Amino acid sequence: MSHIATILEVLIDNQLVANWKKCQFGAVSIEYLGHIISTNGVSADPSKLEPMSSWPTPRNVKELRGFLGLTENYRKFVANYGTIALPLTQLLKKGSFQWSEEAEEAFQCLKSAMVSVPVLGLPNFNEPFVVETNA
Repeated sequence: MSHIATILEVLIDNQLVANWKKCQFGAVSIEYLGHIISTNGVSADPSKLEPMSSWPTPRNVKELRGFLGLTENYRKFVANYGTIALPLTQLLKKGSFQWSEEAEEAFQCLKSAMVSVPVLGLPNFNEPFVVETNA
């Protein structure tokens, strides 16, 4: 509680305000940008994964784009995402949408990979570490 009081004092001293609708104090876990952050680490939000796992077989390019758009946010957590999705992304080329057994296999494999994304561990804040970003 003393840390929270210190942070709030710094905000007041700098004439800044907190949006109380977006604040959570004493929570065991929080949802942030489609992820759940807890003492166990960072994992995908199950409510975001459910639409992927229940997505019906695409019948046209628009439906396939919708599915691939959903999976895009978690692609970096899935090993070989590009390789798995390749048969599907090739169907996005103009005039080449022809659902096949290979496409169905890739679709089911990608759905399975999406719902089993790993929990990412938090760094040990007592040890030095490097944060790299492309932003």
